[in-house]
Amino acid sequence: MLRITQELRHFETVFFWATRAASVFRARVFDLFRELPFAGHPLIGGAAVLHQQAGHAGAQTWIIELATRAVTVTTEYLEGRYCGLLDQGSPEFWAPISERDIFPEAFGLSHSDLHPELPAQVVSTGLRYLIVPVAPGALGRARIERDITGLLGGIGAQFAVLFDEAELEIRHWNNDGIVEDVATGSAAGTIGAYRLSHGLARGGETFLLRQGQYVGRPSTLRIQAEGRPDSIQSVKVGGDVALVGRGTLDVLP
Repeated sequence: MLRITQELRHFETVFFWATRAASVFRARVFDLFRELPFAGHPLIGGAAVLHQQAGHAGAQTWIIELATRAVTVTTEYLEGRYCGLLDQGSPEFWAPISERDIFPEAFGLSHSDLHPELPAQVVSTGLRYLIVPVAPGALGRARIERDITGLLGGIGAQFAVLFDEAELEIRHWNNDGIVEDVATGSAAGTIGAYRLSHGLARGGETFLLRQGQYVGRPSTLRIQAEGRPDSIQSVKVGGDVALVGRGTLDVLP
């Protein structure tokens, strides 16, 4: 599966297996380097494909069994397009990081590019993301020039996401900075949890999060966190899905 993912050269690839229950599927997700325990947009997109292949009308709910847990995706076919909403469950939080000087250089920024009030923090809804809030205008200057895997590992994170609260926009790269993602559902879930925990959003409120404009593929994700700042029950992430092609692998790589 890793070799197929590398051959297709997509950011992530999801593989599904049917079970005895029509709405329950096992899934495994790979990026270009490894298997991932969780990912957002491949599961949302994959659930839309399941909906299309099943030929059902109206809303459908899918239970997707991953290696360590199961998640629920609701899909709906409306006006010639599919939309999906993934329930990522209850988030985990690590303590806000008071040491700010280690982050700007890692993303090609200066200390003044960091948000003056919001702290950096590691949050997980399946993958552990370091959330780095930045000042307005800083996203466009950001870049990763050297692999940040070691930096992230030192604070318990797997990946990093830069977040502009004023514009409700994020940027996320592979840790080596070579590939920038255009719609990162797992990162978006952590932003929903972060905003509710810091009083930037209300429980049950849906907001739109932007990503991808800096690589010419702008996307919009819908985020909804349920609960209170001190007790978040779930974070849901969704968006529209376009089915753009199909094919057959006649020879495995």
